[in-house]
Amino acid sequence: MTPEHSPLGKGTTYSEQYDPTLLFPIARRLAREAIGIGQTLPFFGTDIWNAYELSWLNARGKPQIAIATFFVPAESPNIVESKSFKLYLGSFAQTRVDSIDALREMLKQDVSNACGATVSVRLTAPVEFSKLEFEELNGLSLDRLDLDADAYEPDPTLLCAALDEAPVEETLYSNLLKSNCPVTGQPDWGSVQVHYVGPQIDHAGLLRYIISYRSHTGFHEQCVERIFIDILRECRPVKLAVYARYTRRGGLDINPFRTNYNLPMPDNARTARQ
Repeated sequence: MTPEHSPLGKGTTYSEQYDPTLLFPIARRLAREAIGIGQTLPFFGTDIWNAYELSWLNARGKPQIAIATFFVPAESPNIVESKSFKLYLGSFAQTRVDSIDALREMLKQDVSNACGATVSVRLTAPVEFSKLEFEELNGLSLDRLDLDADAYEPDPTLLCAALDEAPVEETLYSNLLKSNCPVTGQPDWGSVQVHYVGPQIDHAGLLRYIISYRSHTGFHEQCVERIFIDILRECRPVKLAVYARYTRRGGLDINPFRTNYNLPMPDNARTARQ
């Protein structure tokens, strides 16, 4: 259950017959321990997966398509390695399924088993595609700042806040998030939103900190949790939420959301780059 044992970065035979064993779980525990997160999580949240390359055959053999959205709880012990997820979804290509509801139950059961927790699944049929919305992250853009940057590995010392002043509430975002796949080294491009209540965070320092992930290797979920923990420790907000939307790769986009207070889950609207 470690990345080097996954199908990522290796030659692959693509099955078109349903095979749930293709899903490769990776434990969250090791990455969390590396940043000081123990068994009691300092946040809760969801990983929102959107799968755009899902097709199967109906009972009469006619191909069907849908967009699948998976809601994986942050407290699940495992994530699923993304290439294995793509291979699993591809295994439906020549598989007959009686109904879209039956397909949803198959997806829910298989991904829940891999993650070790109940995963919710939503299927959007073509008749509903026109209802899907595009929306950029709201808040004040950090990218407006004209500044120098020379740190490209995560550096929490770049973060600071006005700890001796009155607390504020702000929503900030940047489209300059980039990290890299921990196995293949391929770039992962994303946008990140930070909402907090507490000492005012230095905007330039936060932007430099986000930029500092540019050479970092880590899965999407791990990067967002590290951002959350570093801001929590360095800036001491009373309330904090971090949400990232990554561009798709292999027909999948992954959008982790972490918060330490009762905040509604984001609406999963796609950004322009997704």
